[in-house]
Amino acid sequence: MTSKKPTIDQSLIRELADLLKETELSEIEVEQGDLRIRIARHAAPATVFAAAPAPVAAAAAAAAPAAADPASNPGTVKSPMVGTAYRAPEPGARPFVEVGDHVSVGQTLLIVEAMKTMNQIPAPKAGTVTQILVEDGQPVEFGEPLVIVE
Repeated sequence: MTSKKPTIDQSLIRELADLLKETELSEIEVEQGDLRIRIARHAAPATVFAAAPAPVAAAAAAAAPAAADPASNPGTVKSPMVGTAYRAPEPGARPFVEVGDHVSVGQTLLIVEAMKTMNQIPAPKAGTVTQILVEDGQPVEFGEPLVIVE
């Protein structure tokens, strides 16, 4: 008796790759019976950020050249997950915070939607929002700098 290996449907792989591009996800995994397919793409977050900088971040970077690398700033709040960042609780609403706002510990800075779940991103410390590094509706990667609170 020989075990029958599952056949790989090339069109399924192409569909999944297209879905990955359309949704801007970094990976997708599908399991059907004995067949498991995982497709991942690895984009350098620094390249994506440099290709489409937020106007607020660009203006703040021009004003403060020492803060050229937001990830090295001790006040940087990074994304805890892959998802989509939203600056306001709903479309058309006032943003949670703006540059110059004073925030307290635990205050919501923005939300990251992942798997249709809205995850509030709280301020880890009290301080002033000096930079907002993402635009509303922007896809974000794990560890990507979102906001700087000093």
